[in-house]
Amino acid sequence: MNLEQLGWSDRYACSFRSYYDQGFAVGRVAVEHRNSYLLYTEQGEQLAAVSGKLRHQTTGIQDFPAVGDWVVIQSSSIDHRATIHAILPRKSKFSRNVAGSTTEEQVIAANVDTVFLVSGLDGDLNPRRIERYLILALESGASPVIVLNKVDLCLHVERRLAEIEAIAIGVPVIALSATQKQGMDALQSYLQAGKTIALLGSSGVGKSTIANQLNSEPLQTVQAVRRRDDRGRHTTTHRQLILLPSGALMIDTPGMREIQVWSGAEGLTETFPEIETLAQQCHFRDCQHQQEPGCAIQQALADGHLDQGRFLNYQKLQRELYYLARKQDQRATLAEKERWKKIHKSLRNHPKYRE
Repeated sequence: MNLEQLGWSDRYACSFRSYYDQGFAVGRVAVEHRNSYLLYTEQGEQLAAVSGKLRHQTTGIQDFPAVGDWVVIQSSSIDHRATIHAILPRKSKFSRNVAGSTTEEQVIAANVDTVFLVSGLDGDLNPRRIERYLILALESGASPVIVLNKVDLCLHVERRLAEIEAIAIGVPVIALSATQKQGMDALQSYLQAGKTIALLGSSGVGKSTIANQLNSEPLQTVQAVRRRDDRGRHTTTHRQLILLPSGALMIDTPGMREIQVWSGAEGLTETFPEIETLAQQCHFRDCQHQQEPGCAIQQALADGHLDQGRFLNYQKLQRELYYLARKQDQRATLAEKERWKKIHKSLRNHPKYRE
């Protein structure tokens, strides 16, 4: 396969030029394992590991290669394995805070052009979860498309479509049934040669079924969802980059039970534009939108022009992002202190310093 088939562009070529002059090659991360990576290169598939120098330069898991990344490599003539020396600047990255109580960025996918945010219409449709996904997608730099799967199991499709279109202002919303091959043609315009799409959503929404249909042959074993709550087990167990028959590339991801945002100031504004506009119309600039006189948001809630659940979710996400920003600042301060501690320690061990 050539690099253009993998999504190579002038943007990456410009960043790679200095490495090319040094004799390095380039590859794209297809699968991320615990301590190794499967790469797509001009020479075919190659296993690779991160160099000691790159590993030493990292400050967290976000600095390691992710699926979709373009990496600078050097291949061994002995075992045909490659060593990753650098990651080329990312055009986009879909990040979340790692699951649990730790504050650390996890890059789910990199260099994605379009994100398919998949939800099921079989009883598990959650507008508040879609709003959270939208923030992550808009913050990533990729273009979001909401895909509502399982229309064959929904009695009120038009009503559900209108409900989601009302909260996803300006974002394309596509309804389909992957199992029945109904409405799949609506995705074709995004499957252009060399472009990368990513499938994201909770377990059981049908991502793997959609992936199988887009690939024209089975990639994943599809598991049935539980009837009692319309949830499914993880069918996809790891992220992978797949070259589709259309020439597009697809990153399929495991279902995410926890969707903790990592950053989202701009994404929050783009996801809730009407709330941001109303806030500017409040009488007081520092209005908390509670009992203050002249509050445009409270007036819109009273008039029914603003949904109460949507506003409460906006406030919840706003608080979450504020708290996360404070934790990130604290973590950055500690990391900087640790970095200088290492520098001073290395200086103390230097012969000139001991003299």
